[in-house]
Amino acid sequence: MNDQAGGQPGSQTTDTITQELTRLYDQLGNTNWNEALIGLLSKVLIPAILGSLALLAAYFVAKLFSKRVTTVLCSKIDETLGRFIGKTVFYGILITAGTMVLPKLGIQVSGIMAILATAGFAIGLAFQGTLSNFSAGILLLVFRPFKVGYSVVVAGVSGKVNEIEIFTTTLDTSDNRRLILPNSSIAGTTIENISFHAHRRVDVNVWVEYASSLDATRQALTECVQLMSAWIVPGEGRGYQIMLNNLGTHAVEWSIRIWVDRDCFSAAREALIGNVKVVFDRYHIGIPHLQTQVSHAATRPIDQQPKPAASPPAIAIPGVHANHERSVPLRPRVRGEGQRR
Repeated sequence: MNDQAGGQPGSQTTDTITQELTRLYDQLGNTNWNEALIGLLSKVLIPAILGSLALLAAYFVAKLFSKRVTTVLCSKIDETLGRFIGKTVFYGILITAGTMVLPKLGIQVSGIMAILATAGFAIGLAFQGTLSNFSAGILLLVFRPFKVGYSVVVAGVSGKVNEIEIFTTTLDTSDNRRLILPNSSIAGTTIENISFHAHRRVDVNVWVEYASSLDATRQALTECVQLMSAWIVPGEGRGYQIMLNNLGTHAVEWSIRIWVDRDCFSAAREALIGNVKVVFDRYHIGIPHLQTQVSHAATRPIDQQPKPAASPPAIAIPGVHANHERSVPLRPRVRGEGQRR
C-alpha cells in the first residue's frame, strides 16, 4: 500500500504534462496561420517600417530646416548665433518626431520620462561636467565674448574660432590643427580676443651701437616707417611713433610703433623688421651683438712657481712649551681621597 501511495503523485504529474501537450498540439493544429501572419504584419512589422520611414523623413526635414535657419541668421544677424539656433532646431525636430513615433510602436515615452525624472539626481551627478559645459556654452552665446572667425587666446591655446557649440568650442590653429575645448574651461579663464578691434599696433625694438649718431639713427628709422606708408592707418591716436627708449649697457634702444589693420598684423611686422635691416645697412648703422671674452691665465711649470714664504721663527717664552701649552704642576694626592665614606 505504501508503494502504491508513493507512486500516485508521479503518475498524476505525468498525466498532467501529457494533457497540456495534447491541448497545445490541438490548438496549433486548429490555428489559422494566414490570420496569424496577417496580424503579425499589421501589428508589428508595418508599424515598425512606417515608424522608421517617419524618423528618416524627420531627419531630412530637420536638416533642411536647420540649414535654412542657419543661413538666414548668419547672413542677417550673427554667424555664432545662427549656427547655435540651427543646431537647436535640428535636434528639436528630431526629439519631437521621436516622441510622436515611439508610441505608435508600442513604446511609451511617458514611462521613459518617468524613469529619467526618478533617476534625475543620479543623472545630474553623473553628468556634472557635461552640464557645466552646457551652462558655459549658454553664457558664451548670450554674452558673446568672441564670435566665429575671431582669433583668440583661451585656456592657454590660441587659434581662430571655427564654431561655438552647446558643449564645446572648436578652434583652428595657424598650422591647421583642430582644437576642441570644453566650454567650462573657456568660461572659467581669461579670454584674449585678438580680433575684437579693427586696428592693432606693431611694436619693434631696435638696438643701435653707441658709435652711431642719434640724428642719423632717427632719420634712418623715419625712412623705414615711410616705406610702410601703405600699411599705416592714419588718424588721431594712430599713425606711427619713433621713440628713444633707453641707453643700455651695450647699445642704444629705439622703438618703432605703427598702427595697421588687424588682418595684416603679422605681414606688417615682418616687413618693418626687414626695412630696418636694409636701411641700416645703407646708412652704415651697426646693430650690436653681445660678445663674451674669456681670458685664461698663463700657467708656469711646477719648478718655476714661487715658493711660499717661510714662517717666522718661534719666540721662546719662559714657562711656555713649544706647543704653546702652559706646564701645570701636579698636586699630590691626599690619602683617603676618592674613597667612599
